[in-house]
Amino acid sequence: MAVKIGVLLKDPMKWLLIAALLAILAKIQGWGDYWVFGLSALGLIPLAGLIGEATEALASHTGPRIGGLLNATLGNAAELIITLVAVRAGLLELVKASITGSILGNLLFVMGFSMLVGGLRHGVQKFDRRQASNYAILLLISVVALLIPSLFSHSIGPENSPSVEALSLGVAGIMIILYAAGLIYSLRGARNPVAISGTQMEMVVPHWGVRTAVGVLAVATFGVVILSELLVGVVEHVVASLGVSEFFLGIILIPVIGNVAEHLVAVNVAAQNRMELSLEIAVSSSLQIALFVAPLLVFVSLIMGNPLTLIFNPFELIALTATIFMAALVAMDGESNWLEGAALLAVYLILGLAFFLLPTSG
Repeated sequence: MAVKIGVLLKDPMKWLLIAALLAILAKIQGWGDYWVFGLSALGLIPLAGLIGEATEALASHTGPRIGGLLNATLGNAAELIITLVAVRAGLLELVKASITGSILGNLLFVMGFSMLVGGLRHGVQKFDRRQASNYAILLLISVVALLIPSLFSHSIGPENSPSVEALSLGVAGIMIILYAAGLIYSLRGARNPVAISGTQMEMVVPHWGVRTAVGVLAVATFGVVILSELLVGVVEHVVASLGVSEFFLGIILIPVIGNVAEHLVAVNVAAQNRMELSLEIAVSSSLQIALFVAPLLVFVSLIMGNPLTLIFNPFELIALTATIFMAALVAMDGESNWLEGAALLAVYLILGLAFFLLPTSG
């Protein structure tokens, strides 16, 4: 079950595993919160990638249908673990910001960067307009479901009231049912972004046996749990001392940590003039966050004693709404170019600047 170190280190990103060990050392030796925070963030990146690779290796032994189910379940495992640790620590605003940030990052940064790179290399890139329209509709439905509790909560009661919590739980349950319906749809042979991952579609699957893949998955997951504990343990002090908002941290940093490998795949396939594939990667990750990760957090947070409601602040609502409509408008004509990609990136940077300058009191 041992994995050769040389094989792991063929990927330059795997060298960041050293940061994971240094983060633990920094905590033990008392190097300070900044070192623990920075090293933990860097160390989480390759561990998240290893979870994805181990999942793909397992999927290669189970066939496309079960493999799709594995990807749909574990596609955002690293980000889910980080947010679960944050929920347990009571950092609920950080968790909700990370949900928003994942959707913004996929539809603005990843899609925009992919279109920019692909457009500069190949000019106008075309993809299935009908499929893009279907993706846009799925995204719109999923984000509307996220927005409804926020829009109706003011008329129902305070955010932590039983009525508002019941609304969040009801919406979360319906979203998980919709997600399950998407999985059933894809298991019957239909192409559905719910069960697609970037690594599944493009990344070279490691030649690992089942035991090796399970071992790597277990070790990487354990590593993500440890580093998440370290990261979340110092995040409040780091945020306060740097003077940045918790929203900025959740919207920018956490989604990047958990999805760097998949983001790189999306840009790479766009550079190969396979924009439809790149689009599916961005959409699938967004749908998994909206329809699976966010609702699951609502239920798990209740068990942990820190109930998370799907009540987002006005800034997040505006950002989510604008992002969905912009991504839909760009994709629904069935073609993209570098200028559209640059425009999406510009909006992402503007939102990032706004959240960076947002007062810490939010």
